[in-house]
Amino acid sequence: MPDTATPASLDMIRRLVGFNTVSSESNLELIEFARDYLAGLGAECRLFPDASGTKANLYATIGPPDRPGIMLSGHTDVVPVEGQDWHTDPFEVVETEGRLYGRGTADMKSFIAVALALAPEFVERGLETPVHFALSHDEEVGCVGVRSLVSAFAHMPVKPAMCIVGEPTGMRVVTAHKGKLAMETKVHGLECHSSLAPSGVNAVEYAAELVAFMKGMARRLAAEGPTDDAFDVPFTTVHVGRMDGGRTLNIVPGDCRLEWEFRHLPVQDSESLLAEITAFAKDRLEPEMQAVDAGTGFSWKEISYLPGLDTDPGEAVVTLVKELAGRNDHSKVAFGTEAGLFSGRAGIPTAICGPGSIDQAHKPNEFITLDQVAACEAFMRRLMDRVCAR
Repeated sequence: MPDTATPASLDMIRRLVGFNTVSSESNLELIEFARDYLAGLGAECRLFPDASGTKANLYATIGPPDRPGIMLSGHTDVVPVEGQDWHTDPFEVVETEGRLYGRGTADMKSFIAVALALAPEFVERGLETPVHFALSHDEEVGCVGVRSLVSAFAHMPVKPAMCIVGEPTGMRVVTAHKGKLAMETKVHGLECHSSLAPSGVNAVEYAAELVAFMKGMARRLAAEGPTDDAFDVPFTTVHVGRMDGGRTLNIVPGDCRLEWEFRHLPVQDSESLLAEITAFAKDRLEPEMQAVDAGTGFSWKEISYLPGLDTDPGEAVVTLVKELAGRNDHSKVAFGTEAGLFSGRAGIPTAICGPGSIDQAHKPNEFITLDQVAACEAFMRRLMDRVCAR
């Protein structure tokens, strides 16, 4: 059994958590560290910088580069810590009672750290099948960073045969997650004195009517489906997260802004769901608004889109990941990951399996247990048995 008291990857977990890679900051220090570390093992490394030059994805291969292999994928960015009640320094790992506390320990630097820490063992045992490392930026703000790497796969002479995304699943095997469409809607009304309210177009009130329609749509989807009981939330959800409008009580508000999202089952088309909402605004609300002023109405902007993941449980990647995790079961999750992009856009069969609990993600005092780290190390060593000569 692995020694949970002193995991082999502990020093690497400490090192990676020590990099402040909140999505608003650069991740280059971590990426360059990982690149140099893997290059020192003989890896072929390639960076994919963003337009600003302050962030990058890393794609690195150990083992023979001229054949398909297995990609281990993880995002390097973490969510902010400001305003949270942390009991320790979030960017310094603190070990207490079998837990490692720190931002990113669960989501998801421990998986990356285990893969990196055990990379020398992969090399020493003689890789016959290559292992690829895909480390991305800006996952936490809509999986936007990895898209440059996903696009690059179309031009690579050899791309991975399969992908394992190490998001925190408690080392359970996950074959599907929901898609996400996030939208910004602006309501353009007409200001006037509140005593003359009928001569204006109240943007807040029309935004509220749209929100009420969305809530009705959410109730219908929950009641009528489609549903998939393998998900923790087995139906598509509609959620309004932000609503801003108006300046003062005695002015009919001329503008209002909404941010909202679908978390949709993989079998549902987000475009048809969106069309239902925009049609309500166009056919029911805008005629009333424009009867008062022709310049009023709604405008729509996509904030982000993430395709769902729906990997067939019979795929070779699922069979392999079950073997490595020592499990026969699989499940589905509501939270989105980069797996949907690898699978849907790059055509790489993908499963999700990683240490830690999503319940700890994004919270103050985020932690991972040592037994989860040990389970991930055992997973990687079973992978060695599959891809190495000795």
